[in-house]
Amino acid sequence: MMGLMPSEETRTTTPPTVRSSAAHDAGKPGASTRAWTVRLLVLGIVLSALNLRPAITSLGALLEEVRDGLGMSGSVAGLLTSVPPLCFAVFGVMAPRLARRFGAGAVVCAGMAAIATGLLIRPYAGGTAGFLAGSALALMGIAVSNVLMPVIVKHWFPDRVGSMTGLYSMALALGTALAAAVTVPLTDTLGGSWQTGLALWAGLAVAAVLPWLPFVRGRVTPPGAGERAASTASQGPASTEHARVEAPRLRMARSRTAWALAAFFGLQATAAYITMGWMAQIFRDAGVPAGTAGLLLAVTMVMGVPLAFVIPRLATRLPHQGPIVLALGVCGLAGYAGLYLAPAAGAWAWAVLLGVANCAFPLALTMVGMRARTGPGVAQLSAFAQSTGYLISIPGPLLVGVLYQHSGGWGLPIALMSVLMIPQMVVGFLAGRDRTVEDEAAR
Repeated sequence: MMGLMPSEETRTTTPPTVRSSAAHDAGKPGASTRAWTVRLLVLGIVLSALNLRPAITSLGALLEEVRDGLGMSGSVAGLLTSVPPLCFAVFGVMAPRLARRFGAGAVVCAGMAAIATGLLIRPYAGGTAGFLAGSALALMGIAVSNVLMPVIVKHWFPDRVGSMTGLYSMALALGTALAAAVTVPLTDTLGGSWQTGLALWAGLAVAAVLPWLPFVRGRVTPPGAGERAASTASQGPASTEHARVEAPRLRMARSRTAWALAAFFGLQATAAYITMGWMAQIFRDAGVPAGTAGLLLAVTMVMGVPLAFVIPRLATRLPHQGPIVLALGVCGLAGYAGLYLAPAAGAWAWAVLLGVANCAFPLALTMVGMRARTGPGVAQLSAFAQSTGYLISIPGPLLVGVLYQHSGGWGLPIALMSVLMIPQMVVGFLAGRDRTVEDEAAR
């Protein structure tokens, strides 16, 4: 599944000596240890990705019960659905600095622990303020992991960026869909308490902590190690764990590509968090039972499992990713039209179309890896695009909640979602052009 496509190889900047020396090391005594290290890292990436969305989609499936239990209005619920992008923007920008000091492995490990703690305490914290605080702790862990995943992939798998991005994007989509599909049934099985239904996802986060523990002291992938790693890779991954260089600071605000990618990231995040936070409620208000509404949300999320692997690999084969952006946008517009005209009658079709549109996320992550030549460049671009993008996405879910409460229906919110898809397609097309931020943002 993770085999290197020839086209991916041509799209990377890894020197041939890296791959040939890795083959040469295969017969050395430490090769087996290094192979297991890589396998453990892949396991950590997959388990971490599984935890990057259940905190959000499990809440979306039980939003009505949480609102009733905590006495939330529609506007406050809209604020709750805006908390994820706010936390991602605030805490995501800290990730490269934390990784330089403690190592990317240590930061991701701490992030998984924060997710577990936040998910465990938020249902029982008492009141809306406590619920928001627990959610913020979990989302802080998600934020730093969001930013560092492309960095880890670029550093450890420079000649398989598309394949590895697809792998963890698939795991992310699977975790998202799983939480949407099974939260309501599990809650019913465990006695019907929404607190229990939300808290049980802490167990998955605990499991994700374990593979990262051996990497905590080793500082496996600190941002800035990419350039030296290329020159020392002939000694295998173990020797590159401590490789560090001073990375040139890029002035991302000077790069049109970085701004286009940040805007694309922000608008696709707006659509995604509106979908995760409100789509189940749209179906429930149309007369769809709660369990079926959760399954429909799961269908939307699970579409990302196969497509999140296919789209990044396809993207790395193309010099311009704009056509993929446009195709995903058309699917989103068709899905919104269906939600407006016949939300219950064509529910399954609209869920599939919106699921395809949501695959703009793995495409954005892939473009982060392609729009910079080096590991340090990817780290800086990832932090800029994700933090700026999530800031852009904050008003969307909140505005949907306000429009829903004051209009008494879903017509205006769905119209807003449709309008936002147009600029998403425009900036995504611009971000897909074949250029790198180092050429635009160097001092």
